[in-house]
Amino acid sequence: MKNWKYFMMTSIVGSALMLGACGNGDKANESSKGASQTAESNANAESSEKLEGKISGDGSSTVSPIMEAIVEEYSAEQPKVQVSVGVSGTGGGFEKFINGETDFSNASRPIKDEEATKLKEKKIDYTEMKIAYDGLSIVVNKDNTWLKDATVKELKEIWIESGKEKKWSDINPKWPNEKIVYYSPGTESGTYDYFVNDILEGKDLVKSATLSEDDNVLVKGVESDKNAIGYFGFAYYLANKDKLQIVKVDGVEPTHDTIKSGEYTPLSRPLFVYVKNEAVKNNPVMYNFLEYTIKNAGAMAEAVGYVQSPEEDYTNDQKELEALK
Repeated sequence: MKNWKYFMMTSIVGSALMLGACGNGDKANESSKGASQTAESNANAESSEKLEGKISGDGSSTVSPIMEAIVEEYSAEQPKVQVSVGVSGTGGGFEKFINGETDFSNASRPIKDEEATKLKEKKIDYTEMKIAYDGLSIVVNKDNTWLKDATVKELKEIWIESGKEKKWSDINPKWPNEKIVYYSPGTESGTYDYFVNDILEGKDLVKSATLSEDDNVLVKGVESDKNAIGYFGFAYYLANKDKLQIVKVDGVEPTHDTIKSGEYTPLSRPLFVYVKNEAVKNNPVMYNFLEYTIKNAGAMAEAVGYVQSPEEDYTNDQKELEALK
């Protein structure tokens, strides 16, 4: 798992620079600098009761920086509670959730019908919580001089399997006559599912792509090859923006503001935590951890480079949680 404080520092710098260019530097600084204080004040507002126990989760690598930040802060508040969180990708996390191995599952896409059916068959009731927003980011090598802005149509042409090797010039005759090199999240990733469904409209992704559930592998791959292209969550771009180049989509660059406003479409997306209802009802530690998560998810999302959900999302999450108690 990545160190969330590293993400926070790099993301704060990146966000401040980008937003400063739009005249919103003060807003970014206030949001970023206040994240830890917000978490601390919320923690102080929690019950002083010290709990003891274990809870476990798994799932999305995109959600991981937010959850790791929350777990680290929560551990200071409740040092005798052990919270373990794996990173098997959204699909892998749901598999463990369905098999009864975890109490909650992090996801960068909504639960699929077949996953919901399996949970129903096993009589596992769950609750969906929306904790933040992300802008799935298209990245290329720093030396790429031709792909600054791509249309959704061009992204389809680049990424859809065609049965033959593709060159940049196949997409646009003005682009280099060189083979495109692809880096993509793995098939267990919610980011992969989202990209295939919303950009490729369900068609097959190129078979030559290097797939990995580890976003650092994708970063290194794109960084090392002039002809490489990849995609992953916005926070990972911010943490590596000195190594990579962002691609605008239909003229819009992913930033805090364009993700929050929905202008960065169709690649703005919500991030989720799915919670096992029985775990909340039967384990006061689980309730306490989720309450802490809801209160601090917005601040932690902003700190590590994502965008907090509208306040009504957190209010609804809290109501849902209280109904399970």
